[in-house]
Amino acid sequence: MSKIGKLPIKLPPQVTVQIDGSKVVVTGSGGTLERHLPAEIAAEVKDGWLFVTAKKASPLTSALHGTTRALLSNMVTGVSGGWKKTLELVGAGYKVETNGQELTLNIGFSRPVKFKAPEGISFKVEKSLITIEGRDKEAVGQMAATIRAIRPPEPYKGKGIRYQDEVVRRKAGKVAKATGTV
Repeated sequence: MSKIGKLPIKLPPQVTVQIDGSKVVVTGSGGTLERHLPAEIAAEVKDGWLFVTAKKASPLTSALHGTTRALLSNMVTGVSGGWKKTLELVGAGYKVETNGQELTLNIGFSRPVKFKAPEGISFKVEKSLITIEGRDKEAVGQMAATIRAIRPPEPYKGKGIRYQDEVVRRKAGKVAKATGTV
């Protein structure tokens, strides 16, 4: 049995969970999220707690049990408080601006790169910081990864788009190797 799957999920007062067969709908002040449960997993709500149980014991079911519990917990957190990721632009002349639900990046290419925010995702820009917010953790993380993938940080000067708390390992260039300082 999964250690994570056994943990119950505390439901905040403003969050409601409706279970209809394999479909789970979580509703809160931030909106509504829904997910279908695997056939081997069941969920139930009792006294303000959400319990996830495995219908049988097997290695696959144990993995699904923990994963499903984590996904449902992320849904509860998303509709009550939301999720956010912050990216930072590092590089001379790199700029970012937002126009409604569209993000425009000027990051050294011949043309600006534009992103339209999917439903449930919003962008906020402060100087060289991009904050991506939404209720679905998976969608927020995927949007952040997609934006970062356009110009990931390079190892010599550290220029590019990185997560705010990301540490970029730097390499010594050719000049340092030639002089023997490395």
